[in-house]
Amino acid sequence: MTLFRLDASVFPDRSASRELADIVEAQWTAAHPGEAIVRRDIGTKHLPANMWAEAVVGQQLSQADRSPVQQAAVELAATLADELLGADALLLAVPLYNYGVSQHMKAWFDILFTDPRIQEGGAELRSRPALLVTVTGGNYGPGTPKEGWDHSTGWLQRVLADVLGLDLTIVQRRFTLVGVNPALDRFIDMAAEMHEEALRAAELEGRRFAERALEVSQR
Repeated sequence: MTLFRLDASVFPDRSASRELADIVEAQWTAAHPGEAIVRRDIGTKHLPANMWAEAVVGQQLSQADRSPVQQAAVELAATLADELLGADALLLAVPLYNYGVSQHMKAWFDILFTDPRIQEGGAELRSRPALLVTVTGGNYGPGTPKEGWDHSTGWLQRVLADVLGLDLTIVQRRFTLVGVNPALDRFIDMAAEMHEEALRAAELEGRRFAERALEVSQR
């Protein structure tokens, strides 16, 4: 079995999303020792955002009529699609930045979505197990002063579950900027509790994620 893992944090040495994804991956490895893990780090190895437009146009042309850049963009989209289609399960670690989806995640999806196999519904991806780890610096949950300011998680759920049809589970940690931003110091205890809850959720859901992938493969 093959696991595809995507990381979108631009701070890999202190990434809260990677911490949780590492726990999920450990559960996967325990259940599927020695199996392949395909990795793509879009947080530190950025995809060129201009490749989206080049891929859109390139897909409308024959290979002979494409410019070298358009051909490279089409090939990049095919590579991204191959990584997903070749995996039995998908693990994505995507933080919220400035109240919205990471620009690197948006570039990844935009380029990926130009590939005809994905754009036409990606039938092979339907019901494939996927686990999204996402973290937010603030707390935008129900009843908070900034409820609704998280414009990333909803979008991610839309494109991963509704567009790609993945069997999606979400593990989220809030208040990661507590201890970093002094203005949030009064929330230290709450943030610590949220952190512990997220760690437990990553372990539990990671184990379920690995089990679910095995069940799907045996159908």
